[in-house]
Amino acid sequence: MGSTDAHLSAGSANEGMDDVEVEVLAEPELVDSVLIEGLPGVGHVGTLVAEHLIEEGESELLRRIYSEHLPPQVTVSESGLAELVCIECHHVVLGDRDLLVVTGDQQAGSGVGHYRIAEAVLDIAEEVGVESVLALGGVPTGELVEDHAVLGAASSESLIETLESSGVEFRENEPEGGIVGISGLLVGLGGRSGLDAACLMGETSGYLVDPKSAQAVLGVLEDLLEFEVDLTDLEERADEMEDVVERMQEIENQNMPTEDDLRYIG
Repeated sequence: MGSTDAHLSAGSANEGMDDVEVEVLAEPELVDSVLIEGLPGVGHVGTLVAEHLIEEGESELLRRIYSEHLPPQVTVSESGLAELVCIECHHVVLGDRDLLVVTGDQQAGSGVGHYRIAEAVLDIAEEVGVESVLALGGVPTGELVEDHAVLGAASSESLIETLESSGVEFRENEPEGGIVGISGLLVGLGGRSGLDAACLMGETSGYLVDPKSAQAVLGVLEDLLEFEVDLTDLEERADEMEDVVERMQEIENQNMPTEDDLRYIG
């Protein structure tokens, strides 16, 4: 598992999978860094943002997290290469800003697993000198959204004020039911450990991958962390998704009953 240069913080391949294993690939020095988490979730909003940051910045893979709490599967590349599902931590440099960007194939499949993996991510953040945490995700509206607001939850009142100045909205009892999974735990556990921690959630229908919602969240990050990225790729993906939605609506309208159809019902 991994290259010969890397080492695992717990266990080895011969001993079998441990609860959580961290493969160390590089040991950089990060300055005034921010952890940005974007694992798969509603609308894949966080994942789209995290992957875009990795592609647009100067990036280096620092850690891979393997765990028996992740789904029992491998991913298969176009060439047929199979790799065990994992969570990756990248050092990304955008302008003068150091980021620790966390993304991956899957989230944990249990409550215990979410806790174990969140704790592993925060341990890595402490190792590389992270000073604040921004978890990313989507908040479902149940309907298609034209103007995507970015909702927030934060570990302190002062952080709420800072986020509001960058356009983040804080609404009473939203998201309904709280924030589930690693994003919520990074805010809760990160705040308890003394980090400034917040979750940024782009409004999204919840039905489709949503590049427009990802653009809205990325806009907040640019303002908050004072960097700029090229949005061309996300804009193209958003245009493609709009075409998909339009075709779906056309099909739905074609299947709607007419007045003549309804006349013979009941």
